[in-house]
Amino acid sequence: MSQEQQSFTYPEAKREEIVEDYHGTSVADPYRWLENPATPESRAWTDEQNQLTRAFVDSPVRGQILSRLKEVCDYDRWSAPEKAGDHYFFWKHEGLKNQPVLYTTTRFTSEPKVLLNPNAFSKEGTVSVMSTTPSWDGNQLAYSLSHRGSDWQEIRIRDVKTGQDSHEVLMHTKFAGIAWNHENTGFYYNRYPDPGTVQDADLSYYNAVYWHELGTVQDDDILVYERPDDKDLDFWPTMTEDGQYLLLTVFLGTDRRNRIYYRPENSRAGFIRLLDQADAHYQFVGNEGDTFYFFTDHQAPHGRLVGIQLKKPDPEHWLEIIPEHEDILVNVTLAGNRFVAVYQHHAHHKLRIYDLEGTYQDDIPLPTLGAVSELNGRRYQNELFFGFTSFLFPTRTYSYQMQAHDLIDLHEHIQVAGFQAEDYVVHQEFATSPDGTRVPMFLVHRKDFTPTGETPVLMYGYGGFRQSLTPQFTATLLPWLEQGGIYCQVNTRGGFEYGVEWYKAGTLERKQNVFDDFISAGEWLIANNYTSPQKLAIRGGSNGGLLVGACMLQRPDLFGAVVCQVPVLDMLRYHRFTIGRYWVTDYGNAEARVEDFNFLYAYSPLHNVKGGVIYPPVLITSADHDDRVVPSHAKKFAATLQHASHGHNLVLLRVDTDAGHGRGKPLSKTLEEMSDIYAFLFKITGLSYSSQG
Repeated sequence: MSQEQQSFTYPEAKREEIVEDYHGTSVADPYRWLENPATPESRAWTDEQNQLTRAFVDSPVRGQILSRLKEVCDYDRWSAPEKAGDHYFFWKHEGLKNQPVLYTTTRFTSEPKVLLNPNAFSKEGTVSVMSTTPSWDGNQLAYSLSHRGSDWQEIRIRDVKTGQDSHEVLMHTKFAGIAWNHENTGFYYNRYPDPGTVQDADLSYYNAVYWHELGTVQDDDILVYERPDDKDLDFWPTMTEDGQYLLLTVFLGTDRRNRIYYRPENSRAGFIRLLDQADAHYQFVGNEGDTFYFFTDHQAPHGRLVGIQLKKPDPEHWLEIIPEHEDILVNVTLAGNRFVAVYQHHAHHKLRIYDLEGTYQDDIPLPTLGAVSELNGRRYQNELFFGFTSFLFPTRTYSYQMQAHDLIDLHEHIQVAGFQAEDYVVHQEFATSPDGTRVPMFLVHRKDFTPTGETPVLMYGYGGFRQSLTPQFTATLLPWLEQGGIYCQVNTRGGFEYGVEWYKAGTLERKQNVFDDFISAGEWLIANNYTSPQKLAIRGGSNGGLLVGACMLQRPDLFGAVVCQVPVLDMLRYHRFTIGRYWVTDYGNAEARVEDFNFLYAYSPLHNVKGGVIYPPVLITSADHDDRVVPSHAKKFAATLQHASHGHNLVLLRVDTDAGHGRGKPLSKTLEEMSDIYAFLFKITGLSYSSQG
């Protein structure tokens, strides 16, 4: 669909004379009024934008796509079990239910019992369970609830035997860690201040750790640790498996360079600062008495496992258990008195077993090239549980018997309606970025694909916060693949595909590398006769929304369609909203440092829209309860693009209601959103839809 000869009429958006001075540079912000979603003017403008989007995407094809999405998602999927005491806990998402259901059983040969059904909390499925932590004996379950996709959560406690909740409700938490004591009488958790005790702007600051005794009210909880001198710090409590020590992971936003404090669990003395330099990432794995095991990238960009003796904690005394390897260490757990390590090789996983001295013992065989999605084990339990997924391999869960070396598929018969893996192929290719860096990407398409240079391609990327894009099965991709479209997943810098240096190369003043990598992948697809610029669509969400937003502005000639979801786009003000401050270590702070302003201003999508340029058609999405990446990013960008286009560029904005950033979103809302996205992409790229595939 060409937009060059078309004209589009958009809702009027007033432009205010607001100008900020950034280190001597004047920057206009005419749509700041859209930062307040509650005003009648802002609500009316958003409603009109949604109506415009509905008029474009609503069609018989959208209805067909929605029907197919419901078919391919109507199958049962399970999480990897977790064991506590004699109880196994696992999630089961049954068909088209909005939320997964938590089950428990004492043996897999018996019928499991429903323990927690979030679908009963809300007719629309907008109440979701964000975390669950069983007590050590498995008799109690602490769980956190989110309403309408908010990051704010409340913690409740359920008796596993009776299935009844206690009267306790713990408020003012988000991203909370829960650490039960070994007597199972209560737990440590982290929370934020009560409203009214600090200024409203500080409600997401001053994180602190509390002790909650079962049967008491939150007002009686005991303060365990706080740092009023540094309100930016956050904490995560962990109890050692032997019950002897309470650990605190101390961190700053999304910066993985953290600190580790500890104290004997039965002590009320202050915490001992074991690792206090914030010079690397340290993930506690387990302990042998007063020797603590950590997975770390300290002096090991690819990761290693070390033992730190509490009496001799200096680095020169560390015990190197599993040395740094050519592949990237991404996770380690203890199970059956062995270490189980997940390694990453060119963005796919391997699973290896080591003894407690670090001697390699065996690989756990994986079904195909793919990714380990979960890894659950305990030192003195013989069972390891994990999930595995790949592009053409619906997520399966496995039990591995550590002594017998038996791998058991817990759910062998998973069938997705109309999907046959043998009809498709997956292969990995490499593009070359302008600085010579090889950029991996996975391609998925029908086996009968013939290169013509005119096949629609949907290219996806993220590129930030040490997040690796590994192979995974996504049923909602099937309507695109079945109709002959190609899916391309690009592993840009900023992720963790090749370790710490790969991540660093996509941060701060090096962020342009991420955009260059993604653009290079698009150029490779065209040069190798997979597609053309008119047929090349790009999609990304959150930080990936920043990626596609920047790329569409820098290379409007390269892309034919853009789907920009829950995006970060105002790079000069992002840190002012909710938890935006967490991201400063990846992005920088334009107000605090002129150097940061210079590189942020150079690529910030909101500030780099130019008049008179034909940009590719774009669908921008957000949600009214997104308190992670606030909707004003999407709204201001849409208004800016619409104003600059003078009606010549297609710019659509979709703002969902009663939804947040994404996690915990009801399946029904997810399928409605994907139907809109595909209706947009099919129309723009010219991909036809047939119920025969």
